[in-house]
Amino acid sequence: MSTNPDSTNTIVALRAFPRAVWILFVGTFLNKFGSFVIPFLALYMTRQGFTSRQAGFAISAYGVGQLLASICGGHMADTVGRRKTIVLSMFSVAATMLLLSQARGLPAILALTFLVGLTGELYRPAGSAMLTDLVPPGRRLTAFSAYRLAFNAGWAFGPATAGFLAAYSFFWLFVGDSLTSLLFGVVAWSCLPAGRPAGRADAAWLESLRAVQKDPLLRRALISSLAIGVVFLQMVSSYGLHVTALGHSDKTYGLLLSLNGVLIVCCELPVTEITRRYPARRVMALGYLLVGGGFALNGLARTLPELVGAMMVFTLGEMITIPVFAAHVADLAPADRRGRYMGAWALTGAMALILGPNLGMTLYRIQPGALWVLCAGLSVFAALVIRPERLKPS
Repeated sequence: MSTNPDSTNTIVALRAFPRAVWILFVGTFLNKFGSFVIPFLALYMTRQGFTSRQAGFAISAYGVGQLLASICGGHMADTVGRRKTIVLSMFSVAATMLLLSQARGLPAILALTFLVGLTGELYRPAGSAMLTDLVPPGRRLTAFSAYRLAFNAGWAFGPATAGFLAAYSFFWLFVGDSLTSLLFGVVAWSCLPAGRPAGRADAAWLESLRAVQKDPLLRRALISSLAIGVVFLQMVSSYGLHVTALGHSDKTYGLLLSLNGVLIVCCELPVTEITRRYPARRVMALGYLLVGGGFALNGLARTLPELVGAMMVFTLGEMITIPVFAAHVADLAPADRRGRYMGAWALTGAMALILGPNLGMTLYRIQPGALWVLCAGLSVFAALVIRPERLKPS
């Protein structure tokens, strides 16, 4: 039997990664396995008597915290250091998550959800910048795909576990989330390299922001990321309400989210070996169309097999798009601004988190069909923005 050369190339590339890269993968898996609370926050709040609109406010508060974390985390990664930023993020979110579990009034929930977003998302630009430091340009697509594999391996098992825990008590979601964050913090502190800060002469965020504004490729990438991010964020807001409104259980919702992670764990690296042969922006445009189309299919889905089919189309688009996007941004970033370029990408995710859940749940409450049309329209817009015409090839 002959060996698949693409599989061989992937294995060789993975084996060549330094030890610190694998530690980063393991820590990411631990953290994402325990990301129990945010995917279930809308369901948790509505079960506590809050309205879906109030639940949307809470998820948006998380997004505001994530927005600030994107700015602060990218700056800290380039000035304080990658490892210190990751450790601070994990230890602080563990404490904040436990405080959130005890909040009862809406103002307290909004304030603490904001703090969870701020503390819990500080690590993301630092982790991506560390990965970019450790892996040379030719191998970054495989590295970011493997990074996402670790992320989604945790996502594959985490929501399903959370669904079973929620059947007994939502409190255990907060405890599990806190413990896994602490564990990642310990792993980061004891095993990851410190990561040298970038030059202090270029430490000002505003100076880097001006440089970002002058990069047309990055601007297009960020605009498309914001648009498709609004679609992605329906997964942790209106999607759960839709699944349960169809008569399915919380466990079913958790298993559908886990299906997304399982498919990515099993298929994303082979998919990446195919997509790396084609221009990055064309690949991203195709992936955006599949993401939006797959999510729009939920408007027609009623039975569990139909929901599974829609999730599979959505996940294929995600596997095509995200690793290529991450490597694209990493390759665009100057060495002394990697944290801030990754922070700019995370910033679009935060803005999507502020806009997406509120917009999605409002539309779903008024007219569910409008939500699925919006998802399809935003995916087409994102694909048009990222298309390669009139720009230099990637």
